[in-house]
Amino acid sequence: MLTIKLPQIFRIHQVPRIFWEDGIISGYRHPKSSALDCILSSFQMNNETVNIWTHFLPTWYFLWRFLMLSYSLDFWHDTYSWPFLAYMWLICLYPFTSSCAHTFSTMSTHARHICYFLDYGALSLYSLGCAFTYGAYSMPDCWVNGPLHHYFVPVAAFNSFVCTSLSCYSRFLELECPPLSRILRTAAFVYPFIFDNIPLFYRIFFCFGEDCAWNDAIAGYFYHLFFALLTGFLFASHLPERLAPGRFDFIGHSHQLFHICAVVGTHFQLEAVLCDLHLRQEWLSTHAPASTFTHTFAILGTALLGNLVLIAVFTITLLRSSVTTTILQSTPSEVERHKDK
Repeated sequence: MLTIKLPQIFRIHQVPRIFWEDGIISGYRHPKSSALDCILSSFQMNNETVNIWTHFLPTWYFLWRFLMLSYSLDFWHDTYSWPFLAYMWLICLYPFTSSCAHTFSTMSTHARHICYFLDYGALSLYSLGCAFTYGAYSMPDCWVNGPLHHYFVPVAAFNSFVCTSLSCYSRFLELECPPLSRILRTAAFVYPFIFDNIPLFYRIFFCFGEDCAWNDAIAGYFYHLFFALLTGFLFASHLPERLAPGRFDFIGHSHQLFHICAVVGTHFQLEAVLCDLHLRQEWLSTHAPASTFTHTFAILGTALLGNLVLIAVFTITLLRSSVTTTILQSTPSEVERHKDK
């Protein structure tokens, strides 16, 4: 009879320091797992299981929404829907990439960093996807055809490079300067979030009257912003596991919670963007410039290529740096000895 042996689970002191998570004491997978072990581990309870599934299952939900919407929106011929098409590709990409990163991050110390380089790149592109839809459908009426409207998407594409660069670089500082690493990584995602949501902040909090595009989408944007802020808080605070180390190793730690909040926030964002897309189509078709291939897919392709190049540069740097390699592959005691030299 065929039997499958599930991978062994370890405690924090049994794995290299680079794998440690704040407040997580047990449930660690082997730091040199095979690809098969990584896949099998997603079907056993460890401290990454819920992280994997909270983004893998939503990937299929967003793909299903994408398929259903393709029957009602003419993505091939209607240029008005092109920014939304780019957005849908990217909201399917980021949870799938995150799920894969959490699945295969224990193949080796180098694999861990490379997996998260790709994860950060996908999140950076998601921020660009938000800018595509906000620039096309969510700008306040009084800002349409203004300077911010014209440069909104190109600046967001540049921001994706900044986000990927800062977040990838932060991984090189994890052992030697953890506070700076966390600050850089948090700033890498807060900055594009604030920029992307400038139109929403203005519509919700500062704009009242006929030129504010106040419609049913506002409630969805409000919920999206609420869950996005909650996501950021959980990511930065590492609560609740910091209050009770070991209590939330398998279920309930901050990474799982912010995965859930991120997906729920994206759901509300999707519904709000769809509402704006339909309710404002007549007005925007008359007053706003039509979407072009260059302004949508050429920028998307450039951003995708540029982020892949950045990830390749950081990967090569990681593999070639003998000092970094020594630190990343060390056990906790060896790391401390290395620092003392």
